[in-house]
Amino acid sequence: MTSVPLSVLDLAPVADGASHAEALSHTTRLAQRTEQLGFHRFWVAEHHNMPGIASSAPAVLLAHLAANTSTIRLGSGGVMLPNHAPLVVAEQFGTLVALHPDRIDLGLGRAPGTDQVTALALRRSMEALSADDFPQELGRLIDYFGTGTGTPRVTAVPGRGDAPAIWLLGSSDFSARLAGRLGLPFSFAHHFSAANTDVALSVYRDAFQPSRWLEQPYAMVAVSAVCAPTDAEAEWLAGPAGLSFLRLRQGRPGRMPSPREAAEYPYTPMEREFVLSRRTGQALGSPQTVTAQLSGLLARTGADELMLTTLVYDVDARIRSFELIAEQVAPHLSR
Repeated sequence: MTSVPLSVLDLAPVADGASHAEALSHTTRLAQRTEQLGFHRFWVAEHHNMPGIASSAPAVLLAHLAANTSTIRLGSGGVMLPNHAPLVVAEQFGTLVALHPDRIDLGLGRAPGTDQVTALALRRSMEALSADDFPQELGRLIDYFGTGTGTPRVTAVPGRGDAPAIWLLGSSDFSARLAGRLGLPFSFAHHFSAANTDVALSVYRDAFQPSRWLEQPYAMVAVSAVCAPTDAEAEWLAGPAGLSFLRLRQGRPGRMPSPREAAEYPYTPMEREFVLSRRTGQALGSPQTVTAQLSGLLARTGADELMLTTLVYDVDARIRSFELIAEQVAPHLSR
């Protein structure tokens, strides 16, 4: 039995009444504390036009986090490649690697990370809205780093010779199959697509071909986790994330509400059912409860690594959740 690496996915949540500066400061505090606690990597996600998420520019935020930490791996979970020219991504992450060697991951997704109107603002043409050319764009990006089979006419500086560790991210089997065929590590978004986890991981492992990056498949599963001294407190802390996601699906995104606002919100039966359905696959409760939930997930998926994302209103509670997991849950997780 070997211990399972635990990592962190953060969205720089903006709490109601807080500023963007405070949200980014809280993410920096969390990166520093999880580094001290021994978490393996810390990723930030690209989202746009969402008032409650401040991680819209992963490369910029990662540069700040790298300058304020020293050992933890840092990366994107992910950069949405269809939003950007591959050359720009190569230059940005090549710069990060040149500044912080052997610490940078580039997790790539094929979704927009936003709505269609915002995607059009990012990509500037309707033709660019399709994700169908993702494999070709990925190939160009890898070539810019000098780790592919092609020789680009343009040299990425920094970039060529400064390759980060490239991951593919997914919530279905498309990127799972592509990651397997290319021999890349794969991270699955169990935290919002729990119904597809087992199928996607099976597809990835079946499709896997050894490569210059990996000899064997390496799968990471991202899971929502809120740990508190008691199950009841964890439920209280998790309320704002459920209400935030409900509002997002209703087309009313906003800043993260307080636990009290979430507890007092007048849910209709249908809304309540929607929020409860999101709890499927989450790790939520006391250290004992979270240990059982994560152990079950590991046993079912055979994941090589778990990445935990914790959306709670108060940064101190967010940090405490990771402290409890590091100190009381992690020692009991193995595969």
